[in-house]
Amino acid sequence: MAKFNWFAAFTIIITALAGCSKQPDTTGLVIENINGYTFDNDRQLQQFQTLAIEDGKVLATGNAELALNYPNAEKIDGQGKTLIPGITDAHGHVSTMGYTLLTVDVRGLESAQAAAELVAKYAAEKPALGWIQGRGWNQVLWPDKQYPSAAVLDAQISDRPVWLERIDGHAGWANSKTLALAGITGETASPPGGEIIRDSNGQPTGVLIDNAMHLVNRVIPPPSNDEIALALDTMSQHLLSLGITSTHDAGVSSAEHKLYRQIADNGDMRIRIYGMISSTNVDIEETLAAGHSVDAQDLYTLRSIKVYVDGALGSRGAAMLEPYADRAGHHGLLVTSSDQLRDLFNKAITADFQVAIHAIGDKGNRIALDEVEYAYATVGGRHLRHRIEHSQIVTLDDIPRFKSLDVIPSMQPTHATSDMNMAEDRIGAERLKGAYAWRSFLNQGSRVVSGSDYPIELANPFHGIHAAVTRQNHDNMPAEGWIAEEAMTLKEVLRSFTIDAAWAAHQEDRLGGLTVGKWADFILLDQDVFQVEPETLWQTQVLETWMAGKRVYQSKAP
Repeated sequence: MAKFNWFAAFTIIITALAGCSKQPDTTGLVIENINGYTFDNDRQLQQFQTLAIEDGKVLATGNAELALNYPNAEKIDGQGKTLIPGITDAHGHVSTMGYTLLTVDVRGLESAQAAAELVAKYAAEKPALGWIQGRGWNQVLWPDKQYPSAAVLDAQISDRPVWLERIDGHAGWANSKTLALAGITGETASPPGGEIIRDSNGQPTGVLIDNAMHLVNRVIPPPSNDEIALALDTMSQHLLSLGITSTHDAGVSSAEHKLYRQIADNGDMRIRIYGMISSTNVDIEETLAAGHSVDAQDLYTLRSIKVYVDGALGSRGAAMLEPYADRAGHHGLLVTSSDQLRDLFNKAITADFQVAIHAIGDKGNRIALDEVEYAYATVGGRHLRHRIEHSQIVTLDDIPRFKSLDVIPSMQPTHATSDMNMAEDRIGAERLKGAYAWRSFLNQGSRVVSGSDYPIELANPFHGIHAAVTRQNHDNMPAEGWIAEEAMTLKEVLRSFTIDAAWAAHQEDRLGGLTVGKWADFILLDQDVFQVEPETLWQTQVLETWMAGKRVYQSKAP
């Protein structure tokens, strides 16, 4: 999963405000009359009214008088609008989201039948498609809360293969045509780290969990370079419209990596991408041996490897120390063996690559922390800023280990408000004490970095900001917030989406804030997020998005 690029920056120049001896510049761009916010290099919130840009980078920030130092620069009146650094989404899946935007979206539908009917309508509109693919189903929202079946899809479309990934990406739903093409029968064994869901007769129902999904994925024709490029372009425009100027792509394929490198080197990347090469690529050793992949414009960077410990909570694939409360004896799934994990850590750290570890369950997180600790004792690598992606369910004893091991909790605020309708059913109230625990991490001094995990969640960062501050859905429920004691302040969550997200990618000297010398990546908003009621934060609209001092998106709204 993977994609894109571009830039931002800031700092307050008191000498300029007082009228220093600096000769007025005759080039560049000055945006004045703005309500500007940014974090300085010490992660402190600062305000400014004027932003000066040259060669795509921040030259200075300050009050209204700063503009006087640049009499010949192009001037833009910000009309008092709120300006903040461009958002960095620290965990998404670029290509997957791009493909999702080009496929059928069954998110939020009220039943398996409704999803099947939408898929059939989509297929009828696209007769040239060989495979019908989509994403977003969630049985938790359905009346019976049961996994769907191939038969439901077969009744609507049986002549073409259908493959629909669950909203969390850790389960797939196939029709009988797909099962046949994949060779999945009653005799097919579930692979290690995966599960073929079966009916009472032992026959596959059409739902495959985690590593079992590979049985289908391996027979789907890979996307062409043209399809990857189209997905990237589609996704880039979507993210820019949401104010996202940089994204961390959690699981880049080898083909995507090579194509992204080419696109970035040609100067055609539209959004900044920090890639995590997927450890499942067959040529992963070759990629690591090639070293970091970077460019002078910071459009595409690859210096991190994504490894996978467990599955997801919604599909009961998250690895738990104790059995699931709603499935007796089931502990979830470990999708990578301990020997494989240790080998990957060794190779990645030796190649000077950051390790980003997918871990959701408390057992998954413990294994991840144990492997980091072992790696430090054997090959080192503490300076690489290793991350645990999701850090979702963690025991109270393991939370302090994130700080002592310098492991970054890379978390997604909307997961809490999306999962609150089923999390207690899955693991019980006691284990929720270490779940979605942003405040606990922050209080011990950990830097929480935020993303959305799109397309599992919507990419809109203001939905995440709202969820982090209120612990509520868009209907302001629950009234007091779900596990409200773990909420973040607005300042903290905005920092986690900007300067701290850049730091988690070793990019804090170039991205994440509007200080001198950083890329001038920023967005203009329709409201001052620091002045509105927290309940309305999710309604914030992006008016303009700028990268490297150039406008790349402008809202068509009045």
